[in-house]
Amino acid sequence: MSINLENHPLLPFLPPHSKLLLLGSFPPSRKRWSMDFFYPNLQNDMWRLFGLVFFNDSMHFLSQETGGFDQKKIEVFLNQKGIALYDTAVQVVRGKGTASDQFLEVIQATDVFGLLEQIPSCTAIATTGEKATMVLCGQTGAAKPEIGKSTTFWHAQKEYSIFRLPSSSRAYPKPLKEKAIYYAKMFRHLGLL
Repeated sequence: MSINLENHPLLPFLPPHSKLLLLGSFPPSRKRWSMDFFYPNLQNDMWRLFGLVFFNDSMHFLSQETGGFDQKKIEVFLNQKGIALYDTAVQVVRGKGTASDQFLEVIQATDVFGLLEQIPSCTAIATTGEKATMVLCGQTGAAKPEIGKSTTFWHAQKEYSIFRLPSSSRAYPKPLKEKAIYYAKMFRHLGLL
């Protein structure tokens, strides 16, 4: 039986002045992408959450011309705010060929400490799901926070916060507005909102 290893298809998005590193688990299969960027699946609500929280408009980051997400608009916004993006895995095996974290086996975790060294202004990491939280906490030794809460860890004589957010996947059973409350609370705490 052959194992289909998948390597991460994107480079980390790391504005040098980033205060926050947002980590998911791993991108969906390319056939589900509407753009060549993070959270590309139109069925994922990450950019609707950002639109709702920052602009009170869940459609803010959708392109009227293409019907997909507006990658340029998203990148400009993230650069302005100082929000970095990547995932907690660089190599995985999909157990069922879906984007579900439940069937995702992490073969190689991301070197999170290496990412943090590239964004020295960063003091916080947020995870967007159970798998990402488990992988990050396993790497940092931090206690696993409950959804909407945070814990801390130290690295290179610096303290970092880990915020656990609800998954932006529609499979996670909470309405968009309810998820947005958690995101807004964290962004306010970090002075980004």
